[in-house]
Amino acid sequence: MRNTIKITVAIAAASAVALGASACSAPSDATASGDKNDKNAPLVIAASPTPHATILDYVKDKLAPQVGLKLVVKTFNDYKMPNKVTDDGQVDANFFQHKPFLDTFNKENGTHIVPVVNVEIEPLGVYSNKIHKLSDLKAGDTVSVPNDPSNEGRALKLLADNGVITLKPGVGSDAKLTDVKDNKGIKITELEAAQTAPRLADVEAAVINGNFAVGAHLKPSKDALALEKAKGNPYANFLAVKKGNEDDPRVKKLAKLLNSDEVKKFIEDKYKDGSVIPAFGPVKG
Repeated sequence: MRNTIKITVAIAAASAVALGASACSAPSDATASGDKNDKNAPLVIAASPTPHATILDYVKDKLAPQVGLKLVVKTFNDYKMPNKVTDDGQVDANFFQHKPFLDTFNKENGTHIVPVVNVEIEPLGVYSNKIHKLSDLKAGDTVSVPNDPSNEGRALKLLADNGVITLKPGVGSDAKLTDVKDNKGIKITELEAAQTAPRLADVEAAVINGNFAVGAHLKPSKDALALEKAKGNPYANFLAVKKGNEDDPRVKKLAKLLNSDEVKKFIEDKYKDGSVIPAFGPVKG
């Protein structure tokens, strides 16, 4: 890394790629309208505080009034409740998660949530306070990766994309340690995602989730030795609804606003450190 990084442990609330445990919703001052044809009813959205609710609040205050859309944003600090309250109709939509997370959640919980449109990604990055570039890694060095399936596969793909390791043919972001074809003598150790940043000093490099990097006062755009690309990334966070509500005219209005030039500029200006990157467009898969 360009400069030695002094890690201050200040772990932020987990993003959509790391599950929280306790729900903490905003005061229940509004509920879903129950009538997707009522164009005048507020659209109630469940969201994580940062960056999701921050982006939605910008849309609510600056853009939604221009198209006759009323938004109510309810924040949650856990990553189970937003899908549950969307599925049972307490809210109309949510914004906090990526496709691999949603697929697993629907399968395990019997919910029927579907994505509408991608908005942003909080990129995974490789960080170090011992080396300045990934090519400095040598046999015997240790690289830590998150140990949960979604993040670990993502981390291994990032390392492979940057030449640190080689994965078996056909393996992508679903990779496991057993899918590493050639580690080039580098030791890969698994840690809980929240521990990768505070234990960075114990390894030569670590793959760290965007939210944990920011919580440790790392600046992804400056400090990361390698960073996920936004384009085509399956971990983009999206607006989601219960299946059957995709054509709600209010949802369509919000989807258009969330992919607008104004929101792109807001994200780029608000998160100049690279911790949040616009990732607009349809959700694949």
